[in-house]
Amino acid sequence: MALPFDFIDLFAGIGGIRQGFESAGGRCVFTSEWDRFAQITYTANYDDEHPIAGDITQIDTADIPDHDVLLAGFPCQPFSIAGVSKKNSLGRPHGFADLTQGTLFFDVARVIAAKRPSAFLLENVKNLTRHDGGRTFSTIKTVLESELGYEIHTKVVNASPFVPQNRERILIAGFATGTSFSWDEFSAPEIHPKMASVLHSEDGSESPEGHFTLGEHAEVSDRYILSDHLWNYLQAYAEKHRRAGNGFGFGLVGPDDRARTLSARYHKDGSEILVSRGIGQNPRRLTPREAARLMGYSDDFVIPVSDTQAYRQFGNSVVVPVMKEAARIMAPHIGAVMGQATAA
Repeated sequence: MALPFDFIDLFAGIGGIRQGFESAGGRCVFTSEWDRFAQITYTANYDDEHPIAGDITQIDTADIPDHDVLLAGFPCQPFSIAGVSKKNSLGRPHGFADLTQGTLFFDVARVIAAKRPSAFLLENVKNLTRHDGGRTFSTIKTVLESELGYEIHTKVVNASPFVPQNRERILIAGFATGTSFSWDEFSAPEIHPKMASVLHSEDGSESPEGHFTLGEHAEVSDRYILSDHLWNYLQAYAEKHRRAGNGFGFGLVGPDDRARTLSARYHKDGSEILVSRGIGQNPRRLTPREAARLMGYSDDFVIPVSDTQAYRQFGNSVVVPVMKEAARIMAPHIGAVMGQATAA
């Protein structure tokens, strides 16, 4: 059995990575999230003794408690490597502070350097490996491996076996000492879910919830149905690009389908995932509860913010069951590294 461990939750969002590592025996001892609306959702769902810390760039590492695991879904930014080659030519030393200055990854690196956790998990978009011509990912690897001395393992995971949407993200697992960890242990469900698993049943088997679903049968509120103006615009836009040979356009789904990637801009027009209501009827957006389900959140997850903020939060979130599986296979190796540290 894996040892219990303490972790910190950086760039926490609404706690999706946290949920994964709590399921593997972890305890959250520190949270940092700058967005005040995400803080509201986070506070509504997690019973912590520690308050949520704000902007990580303003937090001294001395104010962060010791921990075994660092979790971070950090935003991707281009790194400025101007001056590094000049320093090399002059024989001047440079470290991760110079390599990553001005980026949010710098704050992940400085916490790792100061606290030396046994392990970490970093999450980002699949495109991280190609970002800025590959220089961003190269710098991240250099910092984590050469500067900080961690063993790292990377994997691009598509969440589609876990939830009915195509959503590819890169996971970077790191350990303070050598381990036998391998992403080959990562196991996905053989039967892939379809949209029926997240859509409201509208047959009375669910209870009405807020303004999402109404009436005896808990039918989806009309507020989520696209107006004639917006639906006509999206159809014309799609047709324009179809004629031009482009693939741009809306994504229409039914119960037996799999959706496109839910994005943080979903609140604008919902075009990437529109639920069909049948021929001759305007489609509708997902409700925030359906968006939550699409990201693997259970129905007891509290949504205390406006629809706009909820869509942003779920669109920016990780897929919870993916994080649970990552945590499951990392946990024994986390415990092994912790044991080595204790023995030393």
